[in-house]
Amino acid sequence: MANSDISLTSSKSSNSFVQSVSRKLVFAKLNALRFGQLTVKEGSEKFQFGSVQSDYPHLVAEIDVADNNFYVEVMLGGSIGAAESYMSGDWRSPNLVALVELLVANSDALDGLEKITALFTQPLARLLHWYRRNTPKGSRRNIAAHYDLGNEFFSLFLDPTMMYSAGIFPHENATMQQASEHKLKVICDKLELSEEDHLLEIGTGWGAMAIYAAKHYGCKVTTTTISQQQYLHAKQWVEREGLTDRITLLQSDYRDLQGQFDKLVSVEMIEAIGWRYLPVFFKRCHQLIKPGGLMLLQSITIAEQRYEKAKFRVDFIQKYIFPGGFLPSVQALLTAMRDASDFRLVNQQDYAEHYARTLACWEQAFHVNRDKIKALGFNDEFMRMWHFYLAYCQGGFNQRSIGVSHVLMARPFVA
Repeated sequence: MANSDISLTSSKSSNSFVQSVSRKLVFAKLNALRFGQLTVKEGSEKFQFGSVQSDYPHLVAEIDVADNNFYVEVMLGGSIGAAESYMSGDWRSPNLVALVELLVANSDALDGLEKITALFTQPLARLLHWYRRNTPKGSRRNIAAHYDLGNEFFSLFLDPTMMYSAGIFPHENATMQQASEHKLKVICDKLELSEEDHLLEIGTGWGAMAIYAAKHYGCKVTTTTISQQQYLHAKQWVEREGLTDRITLLQSDYRDLQGQFDKLVSVEMIEAIGWRYLPVFFKRCHQLIKPGGLMLLQSITIAEQRYEKAKFRVDFIQKYIFPGGFLPSVQALLTAMRDASDFRLVNQQDYAEHYARTLACWEQAFHVNRDKIKALGFNDEFMRMWHFYLAYCQGGFNQRSIGVSHVLMARPFVA
């Protein structure tokens, strides 16, 4: 019994030492904050880093540490470790979005910590991400991992259109549903859709884009998804609307599509392709659109300055939310378009502020319906993971660290 006590005491002392060293290293990094103020609370104790600045009054955030293992996770895993520690309940924040904004604003100062942790965590993370690469088989597996969580789950925080992409809010008091419907109108108008058109949609979602285009513009639509759950929902919706004569639903990978179409739309699907496959995607789109046709992409985008590094790093979103996912930069899209097709850029427009508002609507609905979501069988760790995911993205859009673009392209009439 005495030996067991000694072993247990030694283990606790070792853990305490590691936590203490990790805490000192994390605090040393936080002392480098240049913008805003962060308060770290440990019970009744408070530690403040940075300062409140008149130019950045919104950059004020707080971390409430429940378990000092939080510091170890951050030292060993960087931003992914912080997310995992949040999922485990080691810390919380009264305003997670504000915390993300503050950390994004100070990313240059905190990058050194991320580089150190990357030496330990990124090799394995990159290996897993490589395994999740978007081959035809891998794409189906990756899509199922996220979108096949269940239609009922997504219906509890999305608006009735079931659009899982940035809305465009037509006015200050617009609802999320109005923003989704307005986004669909904006896209259809940019594509100049008419009754004579046959529209191809790559990435059906739950069917809103195809149904809106067919109902309001009278065009034929062929749309494809590799998510079984989305396909079943869209099929039922198309049948209820009586649009089976105008909408053709497929379960095909974009690489397997055949035929030629007048117009093409893809709303936030390209992020699931991966940077290695961008030229493949644009080449296939080129082959699918008739000369003179228009193509519109809605894509989340990363800053040009971070694109090359991001290609070889794995973040929280890729590890836990969208396996195989990757954000292109606007220039990466245009380069792939140039090299793999004869498309010409017509225009590009960013809607980052609309995505931040979209995410705020989703987070509010997620919170309101949290008991219903948990009743579907999702545990507390899953709930914290999704709360972190929604806040992580909203903070990124608020700080313009990421954007969302409409990229409108045209093929020449003579090709």
